[in-house]
Amino acid sequence: MQRAAAAHSASPLTERMSLSVSGNTIIIEGSGKHCHVTQETLEKLFGEGFELEVKKMLTQPGQFATPHKITIVGPRRSAEVSILGPCRKVDQFELSLTDATLLGFSAPIRESGDVKGTPGCKLVGPNGEAEISEGVMIAKRHVHLTPEDAAKFGIQDKQIVKVKVCGERGLVFDEVVARVSSEYATYMHVDYDEFNAAAISGPDPTGEIIV
Repeated sequence: MQRAAAAHSASPLTERMSLSVSGNTIIIEGSGKHCHVTQETLEKLFGEGFELEVKKMLTQPGQFATPHKITIVGPRRSAEVSILGPCRKVDQFELSLTDATLLGFSAPIRESGDVKGTPGCKLVGPNGEAEISEGVMIAKRHVHLTPEDAAKFGIQDKQIVKVKVCGERGLVFDEVVARVSSEYATYMHVDYDEFNAAAISGPDPTGEIIV
């Protein structure tokens, strides 16, 4: 898997940097365009009874990259995206603003799972097609926190915080939603538009949480 660099092409995978936090800093991961699908949609695209294969485990417990790709058809053009597993209760297609603009979508910024009122799209798989009524979105920047780390930072679930990134193009990410759960590992997630805007680089890029 490609490591973080100052400039990225849109990888379909969330990049694993480290498994630790220190002081008031948090590891930042850059995420490229990808999708989550229901079992029903998966079978329409790949065939009845199809199951997702694990290519690589991701940093969030139970989440994994797969070798499976599908084509998302936008108003202007199409793009191939990878599926992340396991299957979910709703279909969701996470794009950066650049991705959405190139494909022709007017996609809102949303938290994961909040797909009501988002654009739909056509999907093309190796063994079928599917029309999705909603699910195309730009993921709201967020931090996953274990309850223990949230307590250390003094952060509550759904609280909005800031994260400061230092460096030649240092900036402060505002409107970062905190998501606290015992099912999470502590990481910040941004898309590659945001990752590149701050010229984030190095094997373990971090930001300072400002409450």
